[in-house]
Amino acid sequence: MLRYRLCSAETMAAQLGHLLGAMDLQNVAVGVVPLAAHRAVWPMPTFTIFDNRRVHADTLDAASTLTQPSQVELYARAFERLSQQAVRGAASRALIADAVASLA
Repeated sequence: MLRYRLCSAETMAAQLGHLLGAMDLQNVAVGVVPLAAHRAVWPMPTFTIFDNRRVHADTLDAASTLTQPSQVELYARAFERLSQQAVRGAASRALIADAVASLA
């Protein structure tokens, strides 16, 4: 169930629908960390790791490009821990479908 909405229910449903469609692509892997999962790492602002040499990290008020090996490694470890907590396949599809249903 989605408790906090940053946009309208219609917009959120469209975004989640797009995510469900993207999950069918061979070059896309989607993992969802369930709200009930025990967290080794708490969710944080978004980040993207490029070639293990650069991280683009977003916060609410700024974006940073990190290139120091220690910074890149920190984000790589965070991603690995989040990935271990994520469910994939039918389980992630079910969580997303439940979220869409909760918007009605």
